[in-house]
Amino acid sequence: MFLKAYFFQLSVFSFTSKPLYIKIVCIFTNAMETKNTPHTIYAEMTPNPATMKFVSDQMLVPAHLLFEYSNAAEAKESPLAQQLFSFPFVIGVFIRTNYVTITKNDSIEWNEITLELRDFISNYLNKGGKVVLEKAKNKETLTKEKKPTATTTKPFTDVEKQIMAVLEEYVRPAVEGDGGAIEFERFENGVVSVVLRGACSGCPSSTMTLKAGIEGLLTRMVPEVKEVVAING
Repeated sequence: MFLKAYFFQLSVFSFTSKPLYIKIVCIFTNAMETKNTPHTIYAEMTPNPATMKFVSDQMLVPAHLLFEYSNAAEAKESPLAQQLFSFPFVIGVFIRTNYVTITKNDSIEWNEITLELRDFISNYLNKGGKVVLEKAKNKETLTKEKKPTATTTKPFTDVEKQIMAVLEEYVRPAVEGDGGAIEFERFENGVVSVVLRGACSGCPSSTMTLKAGIEGLLTRMVPEVKEVVAING
């Protein structure tokens, strides 16, 4: 680490016969000033043909939160999402950890817009644009540790805790890798209800993934589970 002297000052206190006192003042600073590291963005296809995942090499929002919008009016807490909705083909924006999943309409193909969107997101972030407003980051946890609501104060049962633990450890990483998210909603009469978000919402292959993958895993690991359904898709 290099140090740079900004100034060197001599203060002579006496030129008499008394001893000469010299005060040397040096101020050092780190020559390599701290600068914001630029974001590097790359695009990644998802199983959902209507969505594309744009990944940053840095965190965009706190790990325990997610943000999902279907239009600009909903995205008041996210300046980035509002900017993305200015593109006429964007019909959905999902923000989680270090990535943004964008949903487009059928008016255009991804090979026509992927580079444009990637460059737009990169330039926006590297110019200091906000992903979400600070007040939005103070929300309660939306994933991982879902808590009973005010209208449902009953604590989670041991079976529900098991279900959430399996979803967190085995399912969530894979789902996020595809640009989506999954949330536990409830467990009733052997049926687990979940909410699919981002690329998983409306994905043509989500039903197969839900039944062959998630349902199979939960029924094996939590015997009380008989079925898994998505309440939004």
